[in-house]
Amino acid sequence: MPSPSSPACPWPGAHPDYRAYHDDEWGRPVRDDQRLFEKLVLEGFQSGLSWLTILRKRPAFRAAFMGFDPARVAVFGDDDLARLMSDAGIVRNRRKIEAAIANARTVLTLADAHGSFADFVWRFAPDQHTRPATMADVPPHSAESTALAKELKEAGARFVGPTTVYAFMQAMGLVNDHLVGCPAGDAIGTG
Repeated sequence: MPSPSSPACPWPGAHPDYRAYHDDEWGRPVRDDQRLFEKLVLEGFQSGLSWLTILRKRPAFRAAFMGFDPARVAVFGDDDLARLMSDAGIVRNRRKIEAAIANARTVLTLADAHGSFADFVWRFAPDQHTRPATMADVPPHSAESTALAKELKEAGARFVGPTTVYAFMQAMGLVNDHLVGCPAGDAIGTG
């Protein structure tokens, strides 16, 4: 964890859960399909909500979505949808729940076509990426997130617009958008 005198990204503030997520997880490269699926689903659920809300509900999301095993989620049916809609531990938004199920199927399809979902996603890593100096320098999307969103949608994914996909790319380490001088970002590298 950065010391109080170290410059760090301001967005997590002082909340311990948010700070731990920033310091230990956000932006660190992920190449595991199950963890990538989790990040994709949670970014979709976060749309329009606070990320802290999603972080606090993450244990319930993991239980509700079978540890984010895409093979298990891909076969969810009407009974599962009803179960999820009645689960107060998660965000009960029918469209987002249906998107998570559709996205599980998409992850499996893309993994089959590309060797893994990670192999598919990492093709969109930018050739060059400059870490932002200020929060104003963090883009809401990029050419790569737009291209990845387009291919995900073409493969059947939902809730994957360029902005949501850019947040996914940040969370899973495809880009390192920790501010210049942030110790957590320095530990990752230029990414």
